[in-house]
Amino acid sequence: MKAQTAAAILTAGQIMQKPVLATTTRASARDIAAQLVRNEFSGMPVAERDGTVVGIVTEADVLRALGEGKALETLTASDIMTAKPASVDVEAPITEIIKILQEHRILRVPVTEGGRLVGIISRSDIIRAVLEPEFMAF
Repeated sequence: MKAQTAAAILTAGQIMQKPVLATTTRASARDIAAQLVRNEFSGMPVAERDGTVVGIVTEADVLRALGEGKALETLTASDIMTAKPASVDVEAPITEIIKILQEHRILRVPVTEGGRLVGIISRSDIIRAVLEPEFMAF
């Protein structure tokens, strides 16, 4: 019951990962794929220089392009991204974030403040935030 109470009051700003690595629409799909692998991300936001989120590129997007026989070197983020992705405001309660992740069947959601990218939240970030540690390393 204690974890449910904590979950009810947590906001996106309290549990988001920051800084968040984003790409521009002009970045090559190959470079994006390399960043995903290097940083062990399953996806990353696509943003304008001012921080406005315009899309998201995921491992699934990269795989789709490869499955279609396309060369990643010839594609840009704008070619493979999902435009206008779901996002949440920094003040959004955790319950709203969970609802968005479930309804859109997504793994992560960009966090914005004043319409500008400030962080990202994955499903594991939410689970981590509500857990009380029961396992310790010595």
